[in-house]
Amino acid sequence: MEIFWDIGLQAVEILTLLFGVLGMAFSLLLLISPRLTKTAGNFFNRIISVEPKINVLDKDIKTETLVYGHHVIFGLCLVAGSLFAFIFFAFDLDISNFANVFIVSGKYLVIFEIIFNTFAWVARCACLLGIVLGGFLLFAPGKMQNLDKKVNVWFETKGIFAKLDQAGPDLDVFLFRHPFFFGLTGALASFIIITLSIVNLLS
Repeated sequence: MEIFWDIGLQAVEILTLLFGVLGMAFSLLLLISPRLTKTAGNFFNRIISVEPKINVLDKDIKTETLVYGHHVIFGLCLVAGSLFAFIFFAFDLDISNFANVFIVSGKYLVIFEIIFNTFAWVARCACLLGIVLGGFLLFAPGKMQNLDKKVNVWFETKGIFAKLDQAGPDLDVFLFRHPFFFGLTGALASFIIITLSIVNLLS
């Protein structure tokens, strides 16, 4: 596991170095020639509509007929799966060994154990809820269906993602109105990122 951890860290450091180099190039170009930077920005500026991609999130998928038409099968599967998962999270999961798989150094072991313990308790509660819902689906499908209708609320996501289709020209205007400040700030930040990445890769 330590080998994969090192490979992942090196990949992140290389990507950080690449982003730092690109940021430095853009910042220097903004300092030397703001007009050329604006021309290049207009060339690469494209409007991408995400609406056709996310329309599937607003589709109403009918599953009531299938689930309540075979409530015994789905109820048994839900109870059995939730019970198996609860036994695993409650009795078989060793948090310390599980944390040691992901943590190379023991410096942050306690913090990760607290995080994993929290997730384990949330999983146990979810499993108990699954057992209860599976029991209702198995023995009282009518009550379960009434409860399903009460909590089944239509949630429109189109309005949330509509902002992704809107252009933001005010940011470009503000950026190119102060090219020296943003160019110098970006160059300093990129220099720090490049330096840290190189030091981490060589160490």
